[in-house]
Amino acid sequence: MSLSAVSVPSPRVPSEDGTRAWYERVLGWSCAGGPPPQLVTGIRFDVLELPSDAGAAVLRRRVATGPVAVMGRRMRFLVAPGAAEELEGLLHWLEWGGVALDLTALGEGGRITAPVPPGRAGESPQGAAVWLRPPELGCEASLPALPVPGRGTGAGPGLCAEPAGPDLVRLVAAAATECHRARLGRRTPQPLAFS
Repeated sequence: MSLSAVSVPSPRVPSEDGTRAWYERVLGWSCAGGPPPQLVTGIRFDVLELPSDAGAAVLRRRVATGPVAVMGRRMRFLVAPGAAEELEGLLHWLEWGGVALDLTALGEGGRITAPVPPGRAGESPQGAAVWLRPPELGCEASLPALPVPGRGTGAGPGLCAEPAGPDLVRLVAAAATECHRARLGRRTPQPLAFS
């Protein structure tokens, strides 16, 4: 048998229908477009997006988060719907206004590539979106949000948040700090002008 007669199977890629069905039927999230399907933001969740090196540093901190996905060099933190509208004001209030941060938010009308459902990441093509902290049914109730006066910030059941409760202000403060540190770390040293 010659080498040219040997065929190599194509890598297994999760079906778009299976991925879409998991999001729509299991989680109740809206999908659009494809392939791969896109998750619609602003309905069940918004997204804070930042460079993956800064996102990894945020995950090492003791900051409660909701589900977290990564795609390429970008990390996506799911937050409560409406949080995207608060980002600019929060950054200003936290005294990060006017500082160039690679921190963005996607809210109403936005989309992100649907990460491969949990348990199927080994089947995904390289560079595909994957969950670092996957969602589970009902996790929207405990996504990082602004505190509501008079109510506690305790987290709901499941893996959606850590016991201390997710707080959008703390998450944005940590993300801004780590985005700034990562940006400074990527800069090349400049010679001193007065030497």
